[in-house]
Order: sequence, then C-alpha cells, then structure tokens
Amino acid sequence: MTRSMTGFGRAQSESTELSISVELKSVNHRYFELSTRVPRQYSFLEERIKSYLSTRVARGKTECSVSILELNAADVEVQVNHGLAKAYLTALQDLSDTYDIRNDASSMTLARFNDVLAVHKVATDEEAIWAAVLPVLTEATDKFIAMREKEGEKLKADICEKADHILELTKFVEARSPETVREYNEKIKARIRDLVGDVKVDEQRLLTEAAIYADKVAVDEETVRLHSHIDQLKSMFEDEGAVGRKMDFLVQEINREANTIGSKCSDLEITSRVLEIKGDVEKIREQVQNIE
Repeated sequence: MTRSMTGFGRAQSESTELSISVELKSVNHRYFELSTRVPRQYSFLEERIKSYLSTRVARGKTECSVSILELNAADVEVQVNHGLAKAYLTALQDLSDTYDIRNDASSMTLARFNDVLAVHKVATDEEAIWAAVLPVLTEATDKFIAMREKEGEKLKADICEKADHILELTKFVEARSPETVREYNEKIKARIRDLVGDVKVDEQRLLTEAAIYADKVAVDEETVRLHSHIDQLKSMFEDEGAVGRKMDFLVQEINREANTIGSKCSDLEITSRVLEIKGDVEKIREQVQNIE
C-alpha cells in the first residue's frame, strides 16, 4: 500500500511500576533518518528502537520520543556512610564538650550533612525495560503507519487523476499528429501553385517532401512510451515496500518524452497539449516527493 512520508503516531501504557509513552512523527527525506529522545538512564534503548523501526519504515526523517516514568522507588537504595556519620557525631560531641553547649544531634541532623546518605539506583534490567517499551512502540508505529497509508491513498488518487489526464492529452496528440502531415502537404501544394500557377507539379517530389516532414514530426515512439510509463506508474501503487524513488525516476522519463514531442511538433494545438502534459507531470513530481 502506498504510504506518505508524513506521519504521526502516539501510544502510552501504565503499569504498577512504569508509565511509558512513545511518540513518532516524520517528514520527507530521501532516506530513512531516525533521531531518538529517551531518558539518559535508558539510552540503551536507542539502538533497539532504531533496529525495530528500520524494519517498518523505509524513508522519511523520523523522530521518536520515549518517556519513561517510574511509579515506585523499588529500584532505589539509600546507603548510610557509617564512618562519616560517626566522625560527624564525634565532632558534634567535641563541640558540646569544648564550648559547654547542649549536644542535640539527631538522625535528621546527620542526614543533612553531605555524603552521609547516598542514593544508589539498582542496576536496570534492560530486557525487562525493553519488554515493557516494545508493545507501546509497536502501537505507536501502527498508528504512525496507518496515518501514512491514509495520506498515501490521497496521493495515489491525485496522481492517478493527473496521469489519466496525461493519457487523454496523449491520445489527442496521437490523433492530431497525422493531420499535421496532411495539412503540411496541402500547404506545400498551395504555395507551389501560388508561385508557378498552373504549371504541372512533380507529385513524386511532393510525396517525398511530405514523407520527410512526416518522419521529422512523427511522435509514435514517444506516445507509446508515454502510455507504457503511465501504466508502470499506476502499477507501482500495488507494489509492496517503498516505491517513491522508482516513481521519481519514472516521472523524469515521462517528462523527457513530453519534451521530445514538444520539440518535434510545431503545431499549436499539439504544443498546447504538451504544455498541459508538462504541467501535470510537474504536479505529479511534487506529489511523488511525498511518497515513501
């Protein structure tokens, strides 16, 4: 299914221990480029997230933001530096004895001194954290891709509409091209009669001249290739995976055929249709830039 490179997806989950949210958004880019934002203590998730997303996203500049909030302190230890606490108590007692003041030291007094209490985080279980994050990441990615596919269907409809218009214009060119040869032949005859009057004209020479002109303005090969390119373009919408770059190349080929037809034909009606074709091709090119 055709996907746009613009998308957004968000998911969240909460358990007794963790509150997790994941947000994905992307814009156009030639390749898949990922930037992640995760809490520093969970930086090990970055490579896992990149590995997962690279299997599901082919193109687009993508941002992935992960928020992890711990809802309890079960993985935190508070340790007492007993040696330092004892030294503080001794110093406080010395002050009391030396200056004959009351020693009102308490556990709260000691806790206020630097480094008496130290907070240590228990080593993170990386596999457990990843197991908790993955379902949320998957849900966010599903929503992200669903939005891309929805936008992709709109792009497909617009491109196919313009491609059909190009085919209509091409059919006009195919029908009009032989007429230009006949009209050219009549103009040649009329010009000769104006110049020489009723003198007999060499019909074979006229036929040769007409044949040379017909060969010069023939666009059969170009119109056949146009039909083929348009058919290929439409069929790519049914391909699996990323097709944007292949489409971009094909659009360049369509534009090349239109330019060739325009350079061969001086007929105003054909020129007018070629300009319309080129206008539609440019619009298709702009839309293809949005396709994954």
